[in-house]
Amino acid sequence: MSEQAAVRRSLRALFSPRGCPDPYPHYAVLREHAPVARLPDGTVVVSRHADCDRMLRDPVFRVEDDEWIGRTWPEGREHHTVYSLMGEMVNQNSPHHERLRRLVSRAFTPRRVEGLRPAVTALVEQLLTGLAERAAPDRPVDFMAHFALPLPIAVIGELLGVPEEDRPWFAPRVQAVTSAIEQNLTGDALDRADEATSELWDRLGQLTELRRADPREDLVSTLIAVRDADGDRLTRRELLANLVLLYSAGYETTSNLLGNGLAVLLERPDLLARLRGEPDRVGAWVEEMLRFDPPIQIASRWAGEDTELGGESIARGTQVIALLAAANRDPRRHPDPDVFCPDRPPSRSLTFGAGAHYCLGAALARLEAQVAFPLLLKRFPSILPAGAGAARDRVTSLRGHTRLPVLLG
Repeated sequence: MSEQAAVRRSLRALFSPRGCPDPYPHYAVLREHAPVARLPDGTVVVSRHADCDRMLRDPVFRVEDDEWIGRTWPEGREHHTVYSLMGEMVNQNSPHHERLRRLVSRAFTPRRVEGLRPAVTALVEQLLTGLAERAAPDRPVDFMAHFALPLPIAVIGELLGVPEEDRPWFAPRVQAVTSAIEQNLTGDALDRADEATSELWDRLGQLTELRRADPREDLVSTLIAVRDADGDRLTRRELLANLVLLYSAGYETTSNLLGNGLAVLLERPDLLARLRGEPDRVGAWVEEMLRFDPPIQIASRWAGEDTELGGESIARGTQVIALLAAANRDPRRHPDPDVFCPDRPPSRSLTFGAGAHYCLGAALARLEAQVAFPLLLKRFPSILPAGAGAARDRVTSLRGHTRLPVLLG
């Protein structure tokens, strides 16, 4: 097969409606033979670490904001989901992004995140007990359904101050919004997301009114009270949109980090045994999980002016997709990148982005994984895979398992 044919095949595999169960060989083809590739619609795809890092950091490359929607899909603004998404700080460019991030970050300080450690530990222990109650020596239990998915919902609920009995209500609605994003905000998925977004706004709006009347030590109360030196504050749209963002981003990213990380360990019993014996080094293991099979695979921008990337001309208005997972396995950045090795020197991956839009919730996702894995392996020293899991069948911004059956022993 010629190089051009291999590139075309890899692009079709990665961006076809069915997606690809194992994208990494295709990422390798693109890195080697077409590090700056173009799709038939003109979208540019970059796969090497240096180019992905440049795209994420250079303000020339803008997130898909209201201006982008107005130019490419003006009728999209009629959908409540799109209206909410465009109010999120991750979909804002300078100077609006800096303003929103400054306000929201006051409620997301390292001290606040670290202060959640006892609550996260208690939630992990509670879910592990639930796993044990569902399992039997010869009966598998789904790690995703009964641990990886409910944990981040519970943690975000704890952070926001959502009553424990109300937290399960959020999961299917957050999933509806995420599913629509994965399906490019089209069809029935978008209709379901619009309904879910309306319900989320109503519920979160009620919570904000309660916290205005009765402030507590939670993130919602902090966001309501937040002000800067000039008296700036979040509008109602910004407040509710970013509360939905915190739920959706914290939910899927962390659940897939947990599932992908455990899947790697189950494939390598030697790794499983080693991590069980060195729980104090779990931070390095989580970093390698984030690099090796990241829960976030793709980031998208558009060129705000004519520029270049990787030696190729990029016209203003061109959409650019960075294959973050491909960058994480770039041998120019990471030696032996296809080998899982928790002994690598500190070298942060691009999984949580880079530059101004670096993920605000990265520390919380890391905390959850660092608490979860040692406790899981200590509680179940004989954990084993129970047949093949069910991976997502689409290559979008997220990668993970819809089902991961395990035997707990």
